[in-house]
Amino acid sequence: MALDNKVALITGGAGGIGLATVRVFLRQGAKVVVADVDTERAQAAADEVAHEGAPGAVTAVGVDVSDFDAFQAAVRTTVERFGRLDVLFNNAGIAGGKPLLEHDPEKDYHPMIRVDQDSVYYGILAAGRQFRDQGGGGVIVNTSSIYGEQAAELAFTYSAAKAAVISFTRSAAYELAHQGTRVVAITPGRVATPIINQFSPELRALFASELLRNTMTEPEEIANVVAFLASEESNVINGTVVSCDDGYTVFKQRFELPTF
Repeated sequence: MALDNKVALITGGAGGIGLATVRVFLRQGAKVVVADVDTERAQAAADEVAHEGAPGAVTAVGVDVSDFDAFQAAVRTTVERFGRLDVLFNNAGIAGGKPLLEHDPEKDYHPMIRVDQDSVYYGILAAGRQFRDQGGGGVIVNTSSIYGEQAAELAFTYSAAKAAVISFTRSAAYELAHQGTRVVAITPGRVATPIINQFSPELRALFASELLRNTMTEPEEIANVVAFLASEESNVINGTVVSCDDGYTVFKQRFELPTF
């Protein structure tokens, strides 16, 4: 299997894309640490996937990714449990927003920057040092977004944070190449995560219409991309942004063609 004996730390692993990636990694032979700010949800997720057929290959850890010391502790826990770290999926994040001129910086800027931007820097730093201490190698996959590459509704802070993730990815790939560490970003589009599934059927239909297949992307479809990027089969993919948006950035809107 592509990820046989690889050890992965997956943040935001208790739900959505994170949990889907936990399952895909385990099916491909990896050992996985499910990291989430909600320790109980992380443990429940780890117990659930263990019962699905991966006993001994998965464990849970609570971590506030916006705290560097906590992120370092999660890396240490991973190494203590499984002996090393091979893959970090820097996936934890929060969403939300409001019009720019209605912002309260303490509510609408700083928290999202800490979770969606600063945590990626912390993960790169903590994992990069661990890879160095192991003798090199390792893969870091960072979750950016289609919003990291374009302006969008109610997304001033979110877009800024996700754009920073892309910049972090390129710079980290450059700086860590000497030790054999790869760093890649993904930009998912409209994915059927709990955050989006809570919206009305009408809004979800609108989101689906923005994709070429006219259907929401499933979390496991993104997880399959992450697993490939974490494997040695993708060794030439480094320092780049991998779009997994089902064409969201290719077109604007479908419409009936006029008669010419």
